Amino acid sequence: MKGAVSKAKANAALAIPEIIQIACNRRYSENVKQKHEKDAKYGWYRYDVRFALPVYSDKTGEVERYNIYIAVMLVRHSEDNMKYLYDIISIKKETSSPLES
Repeated sequence: MKGAVSKAKANAALAIPEIIQIACNRRYSENVKQKHEKDAKYGWYRYDVRFALPVYSDKTGEVERYNIYIAVMLVRHSEDNMKYLYDIISIKKETSSPLES
């Protein structure tokens, strides 16, 4: 992963609690891979998430706009019957008009 998407993923990691709170559209899928037999015994959940990252002006250092991203949060349901954040995948920059500051 390179460029803006890797930067978005790294910055999204700083807001994990907020992203978990706003996650929506839960979808379940069974585990199909042998390698996840124990750590995702009860399957996977996917949630849709949106987050925004500020873009700062080079001249003033102030926020001039926000880039908005959509992604999928992947959660595993493990053998101990707990759910764990596994990854944030399918990160895409939203092409609609960005929020103004």
